[in-house]
Parts: sequence; C-alpha cells; structure tokens
Amino acid sequence: MPAIEQGDNPTVNPATETASPSPTSKTPVTVVVPTLNEAKNLPKCLDHLQWADEVVVVDSGSTDGTQDIARSKGARVIDFRWNGQWPKKRGWTLEHAELKHPWILFVDADEWIVADLADEIGAAIRSDAHVAYWINRRFIFMNRWIKHCGYYPSWNLRLLKRGYGEFERLTDVGDTRSGDNEVHEHILVNGPSGRLTKDMLHFAFPNIETWVEKHNRYSNWEAIVQHHARPGDGSVAANKDIAGRRRLKMLARHLPFRPTLRFIYSYVLRGGFLDGRAGFTLCRLIGIYEFLSVSKLYELRHQAETAREFESPRSA
Repeated sequence: MPAIEQGDNPTVNPATETASPSPTSKTPVTVVVPTLNEAKNLPKCLDHLQWADEVVVVDSGSTDGTQDIARSKGARVIDFRWNGQWPKKRGWTLEHAELKHPWILFVDADEWIVADLADEIGAAIRSDAHVAYWINRRFIFMNRWIKHCGYYPSWNLRLLKRGYGEFERLTDVGDTRSGDNEVHEHILVNGPSGRLTKDMLHFAFPNIETWVEKHNRYSNWEAIVQHHARPGDGSVAANKDIAGRRRLKMLARHLPFRPTLRFIYSYVLRGGFLDGRAGFTLCRLIGIYEFLSVSKLYELRHQAETAREFESPRSA
C-alpha cells in the first residue's frame, strides 16, 4: 500500500488497503511477531511482510486459529509457554530462540510495514552503519491517523542486530498481571543506533472494547512497576523523546488530579483537539487509563501497609 504522507487525508480504511506484492529477492532479516489470538489482525500483518526472508510467529497458545494462519502465510511458528518470570515473550525470543538472521525486526500483529519502509529496512541492513534502528509509528484510531494527543511521533526501537541489545527490566516482579508480553519496556542498545525515515502503521484498537481490555491490563503493569520499580528506573538514554516522557511521568506521579491533568495535557497542550472526535475520545480514554493506574497503585500501597500492620509483632 502507498505510504500516507503528511498532507494526505488522515482517514484510513484498512479494509480497502492492499499489501505490496512479494519481491523476487528477500531481505535477509528475521521478523518476529508475538501473538495471542490474533486471527483478525495477523493476515494483513503477514501480507505486509512478504519481503522478509524469515517471519517467525511466537505464539502463546492461541485458540482462534492464529497458528494455522501463520503457517498458511509461510511463517514459522514457535509455541511459547511463559514461566511467569523474566524475560517475557520478546525478550525470550531475542535471547534464546533459534533465528535465521542476525538482524531482527519486531512487529506486532496489528502493525503493517509499508513498502517504502520495507525498502528502507533493506538498505539499512545492507549499509550496516548502525547496530539498531528506531522506527516511527502512525497510530490509527477510529479509522483516523492520530497526529497529536502525544501519539506522534512515536519512536520504537524495532530493528536490531542480535547480540547488541536486550529488553530493559523495570521491575523485579515477574508477573505484572499484564500478560506474557512486554508492555512499555524498550530495548537497551549496546552500540550506535539510527532512525529510519518511513513510518509503520499501527492499528492497535479496532474498537473501544479492545482499548479498554488492553489498558485494564496495562494499568496493572503501570501500578506494579511504580510500586516495585528497580533502582535507576525511567531512563532510556538512546532516545531523548522516551526519556523525556518518562521524566515527565515521574514528576506527574506527585501531582493531584492526575487523570484530569492527563486529559488536559493530551487534549489541549498536545493538540488532541486537532484530531476531531477521535482525538477527544482518545484523550478521554487516556484520562481513564491514568485513573485506573492511580487507583491500582493506591490499592497496592494500601494492601502492603495493611499486610505490614498485621504481620508486625504486637506487645502483650
């Protein structure tokens, strides 16, 4: 499909988009797609990966035919069973899975690698100028590209030469009640990294129900990470945007009325009002997510205080 340029109509209809034809020569990269019941998203994702020499779907026991879809599209399936400890799915794959190529590209099942980006990935691998690359994402919500709300640009380190990085660990708690995949952990790179100029498309939430379900789990992660943060938590030196957002989040944890402030920040200060109804809806949901995170953190702290009170020795 053609890339959506800055001046294009921001409305996107996935049903009308088609993937680029499979090239005659494949790019020497292993694409890793973590899945759990992604039968609806996976076909389009894999259609946009026909240019890659190896595609590996790391699946957590899907029951909706995800694995069959993956094999029918030519992907290799790894049946992942998480033991409840670190590393989670992406980190385990990077550290332990048998992969064909040294260059690894992480793609979620609800993401598309458009043709221009695929060409740029191939050129980056051939140049070998860096050991890792950041890729920007265009977040599609309510069939609209969200250009504001703090969602664009959205840089993620997704292309990595194996052996030059690992996923950060933000807490010693193994099971954060958020699933067996990393949530907002990023890859820490040991070597020079660059940025690609083309964007991937991210169709994360086809409806409000999906948004609520995912962010209920993400707020579990948010609260537990805040409650059990490791020393030095909060910095990703390789990307100033992510580091800046984390510093802002650390400061915001001490402010009252965080859900309301988060809405004002996203909708007013970050221009969410410019994204129309989709922007308003998204910013309201972001405020709800902040409320869930704050409430669950309070719950964890209250439970810990209650446990200490009952466990402490009492004088006769």
